[in-house]
Amino acid sequence: MPKVAVVILNFNGKFFLERFLPNVIAYSSEVAELVIADNASTDDSVSFLQSHYPEIRLIENAGNFGFSTGYNLALKQIEADYYVLLNSDIEVTPHWIEPVIALMESDKQIAACQPKIRSLEQPAFFEYAGAGGGFIDKFGYPFCRGRLFQQVEEDNGQYDDDMEVFWASGACMFVRADLYHQYGGLDDSFFAHMEEIDFCWRMKNQGYKIMYTGKSAVYHIGGGTLPKKSYRKTYLNFRNNLSLLYKNLPQDQLVKIILLRLFLDGVASLKFLFQAGLADFFAVMRAHLHFYRKLPQLRKKRSMIHPQAVSRIYQKNIVFEHFILKKKHYSALKTKDFS
Repeated sequence: MPKVAVVILNFNGKFFLERFLPNVIAYSSEVAELVIADNASTDDSVSFLQSHYPEIRLIENAGNFGFSTGYNLALKQIEADYYVLLNSDIEVTPHWIEPVIALMESDKQIAACQPKIRSLEQPAFFEYAGAGGGFIDKFGYPFCRGRLFQQVEEDNGQYDDDMEVFWASGACMFVRADLYHQYGGLDDSFFAHMEEIDFCWRMKNQGYKIMYTGKSAVYHIGGGTLPKKSYRKTYLNFRNNLSLLYKNLPQDQLVKIILLRLFLDGVASLKFLFQAGLADFFAVMRAHLHFYRKLPQLRKKRSMIHPQAVSRIYQKNIVFEHFILKKKHYSALKTKDFS
């Protein structure tokens, strides 16, 4: 079996480490190296690890650099064939690693892959962050098999397959180490949120595939970094979504899609305002100002990616399909609309 490193990025997550680390060790240690990368936690995460798990390799980053840079700094110090980026709030299951690695070993064009992600709080249901594999629509709105916006499906075996998807969840993402480093890893400027979508899109622009396998399953709490209702989260989501679109869209779609997305963001900001979400309204405005300010840097990154038309993008507006046409499940979407 190739060399696998399971890497957990931690920031003030002692509670999660106490709860989930024993399980990760029990079901991973025989087939993978386990590494904790700490983003300068101010709780006693580090002392806890040093006293209770001295056998686990600990990488201490000099500051809280967020998800992207935190992982980039740590993974530069880890030699492996495959990295598993694993959130600290995930409960793994027996033999969760082997089926994913077997699938990736079967096809060298697979750059990244995720297992089935269920909710720890409602184990019969999929979890928001990844579910049965990620997609985006042509305007950049992300969704998953098993989760359209807040509508989460019960797992009845409908996604027990192997399937090419558009993005693999950063909550539990297997990635080829050589490709990770060759193409620059996660974008440092994203800090957190949608960095895995950007990475997967960049891999697709290079001709690689992103996969999902239902032969492996993990359970995720979710919301461990930022709560679902958070000004900071709204800002990062809108900011990073514009960045990933600008960096990765094909040239013939760039201007049209960016302008439409800016308009749709404006509509969303007014909805926030009318619903007494003044903080979220200003979060969207701040995200747009950041996008305009960073256009020179985004152009430079785009020139290095060489965007092209890629597969598995939903060619309709998932917001309209879900909220207006009332399509609640992935199965309601037509296969022919995924180009």
